Amino acid sequence: MSVPYEDRSAAGKALACALLAYRDRPDVVVLGLARGGVPVAYEVAIALRAPLDVFAVRKIGVPGHEELAMGAVSADGTSVSFSTIVAAYAIEPKQFDALLHREHLEAQRRELAYRDRRVRPPLQDKTVVLVDDGLATGSTMCATVASLRKHHPRQTVVAVPVGAAETCETLRARVDRIVCLVSPEPFHAVGLYYDNFGQTSDDEVRALLADAYARPHSPS
Repeated sequence: MSVPYEDRSAAGKALACALLAYRDRPDVVVLGLARGGVPVAYEVAIALRAPLDVFAVRKIGVPGHEELAMGAVSADGTSVSFSTIVAAYAIEPKQFDALLHREHLEAQRRELAYRDRRVRPPLQDKTVVLVDDGLATGSTMCATVASLRKHHPRQTVVAVPVGAAETCETLRARVDRIVCLVSPEPFHAVGLYYDNFGQTSDDEVRALLADAYARPHSPS
């Protein structure tokens, strides 16, 4: 299996090339899913000359199998759950709710810390480009899309460098457009499609957001 991307920055530059139709449009806002989606979204936002902001969503992992998502929750409390996973692992409602509460608090903490008192760009009537470093089960992206609806965007675009074809098809019915550069079959973990997939740090997220905020972009 060949690895298409050196790192998240390279993936973001490749993804930006597929999104140039949105360049210099005053209605476009780019949101990066924290944390790993932010370095990808940064490159997209810079190329499109669009505002960049962060969207903090936390996966709710199965106890003992934390990489397996049984749901996700955003900073504003919007959540999704995968009933088949919950049932397969006999997760009790109280246990699920406790994990959801924990991840909700962490999503809130991250979003406040990353934004550093900056106000989120308005999303109502905007074309919002949601960017992550990849789509596996799609749990975090589904929670993001559900949360974003509360802001009444005019159009929602999901953009990723790599994703499972089945997940992309599931999301296609929930958003206006999906841009996925690579959909390998069979699909494996997102990190396998990167040479360097080290964890993105809080400091890196803050630095990228601060840099993007200081750059000029198309006036809204």
